[in-house]
Amino acid sequence: MKPGKLDDFIEIFTKNIMPTSARFGIRIHAAWRNRAANEFVWVRSYDDEKILERYSNSPERAEYTPKTQACIDSMAVRTVESVVGDLPVANS
Repeated sequence: MKPGKLDDFIEIFTKNIMPTSARFGIRIHAAWRNRAANEFVWVRSYDDEKILERYSNSPERAEYTPKTQACIDSMAVRTVESVVGDLPVANS
């Protein structure tokens, strides 16, 4: 995150990203704040790439994208497969 923007991002995440994601069928399972490293880490899942594309290109997401861009310094996205167990959904 950009310096001083971690808490701002968390507010946008809880008020905008979580409910909007849910409306598009994207499940948010958990999120963590690492103050020492100024990082925000979260886990999400979705059934297929079309769902993610629909969400990513939606006017609802476009509405808050400038706010998130003002907070994010860099981003790393990793795609993984579940091996054992299921995670609860935090934005259902």
